[in-house]
Amino acid sequence: MVTIRDVAARAGVSTATVSRVLNDDQRVRPETSQRVLDAVSALNYVPNSLGRSLRQQRSALWALIIADIENPFLTSVTRGVEDVAQSAGYSVLLCNSDENPDKEQQYLDIAEQSRVTGVLITPTSPAVDVHRLLTSGVPVVALDRPVRGPKSIDAVLVDSRGAARAAVEHLVAAGHRRIACITGPQRVFTAAERALGYREALQDAGIEPDPGLLHYADFKIAGARDAAREVLKSGDLEALLVTNSLMAVGVLEVIAEQGLTIGSDIDIVAFDDAPWTGLLSASISVVRQPAYELGRAAGELLLDKLTNAGQAARTIMLNATLID
Repeated sequence: MVTIRDVAARAGVSTATVSRVLNDDQRVRPETSQRVLDAVSALNYVPNSLGRSLRQQRSALWALIIADIENPFLTSVTRGVEDVAQSAGYSVLLCNSDENPDKEQQYLDIAEQSRVTGVLITPTSPAVDVHRLLTSGVPVVALDRPVRGPKSIDAVLVDSRGAARAAVEHLVAAGHRRIACITGPQRVFTAAERALGYREALQDAGIEPDPGLLHYADFKIAGARDAAREVLKSGDLEALLVTNSLMAVGVLEVIAEQGLTIGSDIDIVAFDDAPWTGLLSASISVVRQPAYELGRAAGELLLDKLTNAGQAARTIMLNATLID
């Protein structure tokens, strides 16, 4: 039977490139795409993900375990994963861990029991245990947050630390020195990285970080409200970095209740370019993360792992963009 590797060998490309062409990925150069399509035609190759899964006694199913289904960033990530999976003949089992390690472990157990073909996960902490899945031959890809353990895990990440640094540098360049940061739980990789980038940018600007202006909340609206009320007690706050769009909603509610005006009383930079930011009477700066692209890249990485099982683990790092 002709395999995707046969097509890749005939076209002189990687199996990942073959997958991209078959998924109609427009980023592949036309001449490369044509070589792949010619090889598919010459070899009479027909993708059969379901048949492959049945031979391995596994379902044609990916488990996607995300940290918070209410987070618009992760909604876009999910869409990117699903588009790749569907094009390749797989279905996606969506699981919401709610940033709860116990709930996350339940879904990992379900994924193992359901004999899924692969798992994609935004882990609640880098220490999440995926050893049993890997031992049973199920590939795991981490999205947005890495998994650390005795065995390297494939991952697609965004440079959160660098993005937070750029955001604070932007606020410093605007003349601000009393800058606060509201981020997520300290055990969460992205929350810790953004806090680190925040502190580094202040130090580079010769500003001693004030521990009272850094708050670890819960990546939720309510937690951000409490944190915003705390940092605003100082009375001399000039600017604020908020590290996800849900928390930005809570911060904006507190700013409104205290009668403050964005742009004159306080400046804000928020992670994630949520659609509602353009509807504000006073604009806030945003850190735009490539959410959909992250999901697609993770799906393609998992697809590649399924066709090249012995391949070494890889980490793909994407960059965010500051939109003023």
